[in-house]
Amino acid sequence: MPSFLAFLGTPDNIIPLIMSALRITFVVLAAILLIRFCNKAIGMLKNRLRARAQRNLEELKRIETLGRVISYVATTVIGTIAVIEVLHEFGISLAPVLAAAGIVGVAVGFGAQSLVKDYFNGLVMLLENQIRQGDSIETAGKKGTVEEVTLRHIRLRDYEGTVHFIPNSVITTVSNMSRGFAYAVIDIKVPIASDFTHIMQVMRSIGTQLRADEDFRDKIQGDLEIAGIEHMDHETAVLRARFQVRPQDKGGVRREFMYRVKQTLDTPVQSAE
Repeated sequence: MPSFLAFLGTPDNIIPLIMSALRITFVVLAAILLIRFCNKAIGMLKNRLRARAQRNLEELKRIETLGRVISYVATTVIGTIAVIEVLHEFGISLAPVLAAAGIVGVAVGFGAQSLVKDYFNGLVMLLENQIRQGDSIETAGKKGTVEEVTLRHIRLRDYEGTVHFIPNSVITTVSNMSRGFAYAVIDIKVPIASDFTHIMQVMRSIGTQLRADEDFRDKIQGDLEIAGIEHMDHETAVLRARFQVRPQDKGGVRREFMYRVKQTLDTPVQSAE
């Protein structure tokens, strides 16, 4: 290429600049193409894994979460290498930069501990499959649906639509309500003078109706379990029961059961919170 430029009559002092510009262009284009190729390959792999997982919701969530994280890591690594190569073409020596980074790193080491802990905790959570995109969880005092999982943080949206960004370093306990199955726990508060036997019979009957209902038969995974009287005082008693349901259907099944109990019983009934 230099000889070709010289043949075209390009001044000697301009040829290095042109070559450097061409190399920078090549690095940038190669980085863009490589990032697109990696994302395309990751997408194809995700599609194949989804096909193998079929309707397994747990596996589908994990595939989506890992795919996003791997894509992020690949993009970061390729972008970093491209930036280093471009700096090299500009004549910026990396040795002084790295030395300065080492000195600064010592100075801000204590302040960066939480950042390192973020990434470490995020990696552990992904390896142990603790949190996945789409899970309903409670952690760090917040409760909601996981919209995004990264090595740095998780993004959580609660029932009111508020979005919470929770650094992985502050996550010590995760309560995951989306694994396998859940229980729709139903507490019914009734007057102490009520006929408990009759109320329990009505509850069992409504439980049977729900299991036969087309809108709920796939959501409920077991018969109604009546535990009995949970607690009582001089005015009211609380009857507790539960359904084994799909995790995402817990609230809907509970509300429908309470509605049907209220419609059926003449006895004043209210949900016990």
